[in-house]
Amino acid sequence: MEKIYIPRLLKMPQQTEEIKLNHQISGLNSLIPVRGIFQICHRGNFLELQLQADTILTLTCDRCLQTFNHRLEVDTSEIILLKEEESDLNYPLEREIISEDLSETLPPNGELIVDEWIYEQLSLAMPLRNLCENDCQPPLLKEKKDSTIKDNRWSSLANLIKE
Repeated sequence: MEKIYIPRLLKMPQQTEEIKLNHQISGLNSLIPVRGIFQICHRGNFLELQLQADTILTLTCDRCLQTFNHRLEVDTSEIILLKEEESDLNYPLEREIISEDLSETLPPNGELIVDEWIYEQLSLAMPLRNLCENDCQPPLLKEKKDSTIKDNRWSSLANLIKE
């Protein structure tokens, strides 16, 4: 997928570009291409981005270690401010952070890398815990019956286990 040159959006009808997605996103191991619609609108001093997409990922269960397929659906939007980057890199060691510093910014004459933004949104939508089923069980481990202590420093703990 290509980069979007931000000033080019000003010349488009309604200053909006819509891209139909049917692409593999690099870094995202999906079984099928990411399908959906990506829309970017230039609103003067900010960009409004919207994404509706879905794909299928192969994940590994955190409990039983089996692989399973997971449908990943995203319906999100974001506002990116357009402002020039400050060239002063000599910030003090301690400085107050204001809410404007916490927002995403791009230079007004810069580019938006669509693949990266879509990858970030899909990554944020991935589940934190990968569970194949609600009742899956961890793999059974065979217990060793050999409880011989080879290091005498652990002998007092071994006595607790025997009691």
